[in-house]
Amino acid sequence: MKKLVSPVAITILGKEYKVACEADEADALLDSAKELDQQMRKIRDSGKVASPDRIAVMAALNLAHELRQLQGKTQPASATQPDGIAGALIKMRQRIEAVLESA
Repeated sequence: MKKLVSPVAITILGKEYKVACEADEADALLDSAKELDQQMRKIRDSGKVASPDRIAVMAALNLAHELRQLQGKTQPASATQPDGIAGALIKMRQRIEAVLESA
């Protein structure tokens, strides 16, 4: 069983969130949060979407679309296993839902 660390502080669109994660995943979580923040700022700065909720949904759709495109180009054997891409996506979705519920 992997050990959880103290919550990791991430900042998205100037708002701080605390997200618990496994010790060996903290750096990846911070990198993911940085990517999400950049995507959301790009959408917000385009001026087409103003609501933070809508910005988050659009960023999630963009990132999911990019992931699907990458999966179409290469489909590693681990993608069908629970700890592969599908498992990582499930964990990420659960973390996002937890953050949105606490906001």
